[in-house]
Amino acid sequence: MALHVYSLPESLLDSLTPRNLVADPQPRTPSPTVASTSTTGSRACNFCNGAVFTDVEEQRQHYRSDWHRYNVKTRANGGQAVSELEFANLVDALEDSISGSASEDSDSEESDEDAVDTLVSKAKRKNRSTSPSQNAPTMQQSAVAWFHSPPATQIGVYRAIFNTGVPQSEYLAELKDIQHTERTWAMFMVAGGHFAGAIIRVSRETEPEEDGPQKKKKQKKPKTDTEVLKHKTFHRYTTRRKQGGSQGLNDNAKGPAKSAGAMLRRYGEQALRDDIRNLLQEWADDLYACERIWIRATGTNRKIFMDYDGCVIEKGDGRLRTFPFPTRRPTLSEVGRCLMELTRVKTSHFTEEALRAQDEAYLASLPKPKPAPVFVAPTLPAKPKPVKLSKEEEILRDKWSRLLEMVGKGRLEPLKTFWEREGEGLGGVDAPIPVWTGEKRATLLQVAARSGHDDVTEWLLETLHADPTIDVPLGRMEDADSDDSASDAPKLPKGGRRTAYDITRSRAVRDVFRRCAGVHPEWWDWFGAARVPSALSKEMEDERDDKKKTRRKGLKDKVKEREAKTKPAPEAEPELPIVAPKPSSGPIGSQRLGGSSGATEGVAGLTPEMRAKVERERRARAAEARLKGLAK
Repeated sequence: MALHVYSLPESLLDSLTPRNLVADPQPRTPSPTVASTSTTGSRACNFCNGAVFTDVEEQRQHYRSDWHRYNVKTRANGGQAVSELEFANLVDALEDSISGSASEDSDSEESDEDAVDTLVSKAKRKNRSTSPSQNAPTMQQSAVAWFHSPPATQIGVYRAIFNTGVPQSEYLAELKDIQHTERTWAMFMVAGGHFAGAIIRVSRETEPEEDGPQKKKKQKKPKTDTEVLKHKTFHRYTTRRKQGGSQGLNDNAKGPAKSAGAMLRRYGEQALRDDIRNLLQEWADDLYACERIWIRATGTNRKIFMDYDGCVIEKGDGRLRTFPFPTRRPTLSEVGRCLMELTRVKTSHFTEEALRAQDEAYLASLPKPKPAPVFVAPTLPAKPKPVKLSKEEEILRDKWSRLLEMVGKGRLEPLKTFWEREGEGLGGVDAPIPVWTGEKRATLLQVAARSGHDDVTEWLLETLHADPTIDVPLGRMEDADSDDSASDAPKLPKGGRRTAYDITRSRAVRDVFRRCAGVHPEWWDWFGAARVPSALSKEMEDERDDKKKTRRKGLKDKVKEREAKTKPAPEAEPELPIVAPKPSSGPIGSQRLGGSSGATEGVAGLTPEMRAKVERERRARAAEARLKGLAK
């Protein structure tokens, strides 16, 4: 037997217990029951406790008040509704806390709206601070709330039927309170240009009582579970056949189309919007008395019902609901089917052992809670305190910086002048370069050799007698990119010692080392500790230059021979017979102004055969001239 959600048997209600509390989040602070008092009905507010109205106009004013809007938003966030006195105290406390911060000429309506939003935000933060740990596993809630009746009966009711913000632990109490009471619903559906709307009584009235046992007249049949009080359906051409989507969405995506069909569809959308809003205005009194307002519409079509000037349904109205199941094309029969789906109780038959097994399997399928991340503040390394230098140290550092700059850039003349004045104070030519300079070499000779300045290197070796046997500091892998292909220095094993000669980049600098080793062999251990491969004398340099010149000359001769072989031999020009031109028999005055061309004079008086031969010879000579130009 099908059961109606608003007329369940009392025996069944007394045996019910909440079924799926395992999937319900932690219970919030219980809010007062809003539909259990005798004042609940068409002239009472289901969100504001104790709010009863004498007429429709008073009810409309209440729905526009800040007290009602605060309770609706608070209940939607899982909070607890407050009385009108408590709301006034909250507003007074809020005004005291922000007194003097608002502008005196601000709009009162905006201030009231800000006050309501501020109070709701404070309530949210308070609920969040008192909420349980966020590490609990997230459990999905179904659209149906289930109740168990021993030994093996379960009934399910859609959660959307209950008031917003009521925790699942209070569903059973509210289900008992809503039995046998008069209530009406408004149901609207719009899609694809089709609209269907109805205002329906969804609770069964009490059956008529008999006057006495002796009267056996024909009894009146009890009214059905539901009754359609008002209904309306209409259709407008808004979508292109077999294409889908409204014309407005297509215009927003691709720009406004200019076809006749597009204009008709735009007109249909506007007409559909006007028809629905006019219908809502006609049913305004009935809508204010409805307990629930069900709307099936997409985001664009939903704007038809609310959020416009003079709208009957407020955007934040707590009575608004969406259908918690798929629906078909909006028709009056579909509205009836949806109503039947909402008001008919779902039933199942499982034993308590089977239900317990289902709960255990469900809890086992939930993901394990992740441990709360422990935030460890990163320990930043202590910044080194700047070292305070004395005046003498600052002067010394400035001298070293200037000296290294002149050596690295090869500025020999300023370097000589600077060294004559400051050389002894810096410790001599072989003094180690201080670490604080950031220089990767150990001596000035190594810096000059690495930079490739042969004149500075020669001055350091010949004049200042710089030591070429000092090792280059290890771990400088950037020196490995030197031009070893042209170097005379031997290859070093990885990690071996290096000297100034090993890090040179150019042949000119290496020749400076070899030349100095040949001229002054007694100064240093050139071929051992300094790693210079051999000495270089004047005769060796001249011999090397001669070999280089001879090699270049031989290369030039080979190139000339190759060009001579590839050059074609000139052909002998054939001798042409000399033919005397015949004198012109015509008068001189008959000649064309400017004279005749050279080509015409050369063949004048010749026979056609001779002219053709001369023309062939001219073309052959022109071809030979072009070939000669290409061969050069």
